[in-house]
Amino acid sequence: MSQEAKKIPITVITGFLGAGKTTLVNYILNEKHGKKIAVIENEFGEIGIDDGLVMETKEEIFEMNNGCICCTVRGDLIRILNKLLKRRGKLDAIMIETTGLANPAPVIQTFFVDEDIKEACVLDAVLTVVDTKHITQHLDEVKPDGVVNEAVQQVAFADKILLNKLDLVTDDQKLEVSKRIKGINKGVEILECIQSRVDLDKLLGINAFSLDKLLAEDPDFLDEGKDHHHHHDHGPAHGQPGHACDAHCHENKDHACDSHCHESKDHACDDHCHDHGHHDEHHAHGHHGHLHHKHDDRVTSVGIQMEGSCDMAKLNEWLSKLLQERGPDLFRSKGILSVAGSNDKHVFQGVHMLLQFSTSSEGAGRPWLEGEKRLNKIVFIGKNLNREELTASFKACIVQA
Repeated sequence: MSQEAKKIPITVITGFLGAGKTTLVNYILNEKHGKKIAVIENEFGEIGIDDGLVMETKEEIFEMNNGCICCTVRGDLIRILNKLLKRRGKLDAIMIETTGLANPAPVIQTFFVDEDIKEACVLDAVLTVVDTKHITQHLDEVKPDGVVNEAVQQVAFADKILLNKLDLVTDDQKLEVSKRIKGINKGVEILECIQSRVDLDKLLGINAFSLDKLLAEDPDFLDEGKDHHHHHDHGPAHGQPGHACDAHCHENKDHACDSHCHESKDHACDDHCHDHGHHDEHHAHGHHGHLHHKHDDRVTSVGIQMEGSCDMAKLNEWLSKLLQERGPDLFRSKGILSVAGSNDKHVFQGVHMLLQFSTSSEGAGRPWLEGEKRLNKIVFIGKNLNREELTASFKACIVQA
């Protein structure tokens, strides 16, 4: 067996907010492939939701909140990978699900600029999940000068594209999106799917990533990874003067952990810096400047945690009004809720004006346990969000004791 074959294969799953990344992770984890897979999740937001949406499996889930994996918590990624490598004989693969606002470039660089990881891991593929219905408006979005378009970056660095949610578009719309994707990443293979379901043989152990190809287009790619300097336009992280945000998440060992072990942070962070550069669609890999840019500070995350149970009628009215009035600016909305009179957890996930509800009885997580605190968790990600307004309007949906 070659030295390369002994390395642990890493799959990076990326894609814009709401594309279907967590759905893909769930699908892979619950298929009968016989592999032991560790999952590292990274969310943009002060409250972790995705860990509650990943279905019960035997795999271990490591979660990193409050920052983008390609910037403030990149040190955490290295730390968690090194921890996993101590058990390399017990792992068949590692999947990394990035936040929807991540640029894959610095994540890719991690596997080549850290010697321990470079020695023990091999980057198998970068899979980008695309929301066929909404991707065009994100590719077309005009950003402020010097601000990266994350959707373009995610398509540009993909080894394979999962063209998802085809049930929501026409054939003509699908062809138009495919054309746009090929204009950014000419040679990429496009896999068409619904609910992120693709033959696993096309996703895992495919050896699709080529560093030589990337370096041919951008010879300075790895040099940029070694000089990992941040230029933040919105001040020191977490509002602390002079604070440098790097590897700072703690291990939460105060809870009983069986199938899901989560590593997270206990601080809230609204302003997230992303370490990537501005790409032109038709010159997506060359002359990046990945690590010197400004983040679009119009895009923020609002997290709400509130005890109690919701009045379902008021909840539906609130969400309907919110999507009608603010839908275009709501890139992503998701929540895990308690509804009065029900022991099920009620889950909603939205992208712009589309919203889907499901319950634990339908397989969306587990129901509330007897005596468990009914804690509602909601995250909105979008432009020009008003925290006080959102919190107050949700509070009005809670049944008063």
